[in-house]
Amino acid sequence: MVVTGIYYAGGLAAGGLFISWLTHPALGMPFYILAAFCLYFFRDPERVAPEGPVAVSPADGKVVSVKQVGDGQTRVSVFLSVFDVHVNRTPISGRIASVEYKPGRFLVALREDASDANEQNTITVEGEGTRVVFKQIAGLIARRIIFYKKPGDQVRAGDRVGLIRFGSRVDVFFGPDWQVAVRLGDRVRAGATILARRRSA
Repeated sequence: MVVTGIYYAGGLAAGGLFISWLTHPALGMPFYILAAFCLYFFRDPERVAPEGPVAVSPADGKVVSVKQVGDGQTRVSVFLSVFDVHVNRTPISGRIASVEYKPGRFLVALREDASDANEQNTITVEGEGTRVVFKQIAGLIARRIIFYKKPGDQVRAGDRVGLIRFGSRVDVFFGPDWQVAVRLGDRVRAGATILARRRSA
């Protein structure tokens, strides 16, 4: 459980109790339902990353795009609905080479132009002679991108690195040394589903 969820749930439950005390017990019910949803939304299950020369998904959700974007790169986009786990994980082991925040819009995350236009964090991870870039992208109702790490930090594939609150999107960019292993429409799990495999040298 992400501690933020406990804060939200606690505040909503307290509001429900106050409304119930002030008016009628039934009127506090919407607050209790929202509190329960916050506990569900901010869940943080344990995951075990597969071993080998693979890159795992940094997010839970649905693959909504697999696209060639130039310079031999392939972009895999994962859409997170409000019912998905929103804890983000690093796709490969290595060093956080850079973290770049870019303010932007809050378009629906399913839209193609959201990849460039929306508020986002772009993270580059370098390790074992390769690099993978991924973006935390805010969506229509996601107004808070959180990233726990900083440039220079060492991470292992599947490590928790951040969070996007409510519906959002994560884009992952693979160079020509990677073979994408998922297809449009696939459901993926952060830290567990293999997004791509390293090509043999």
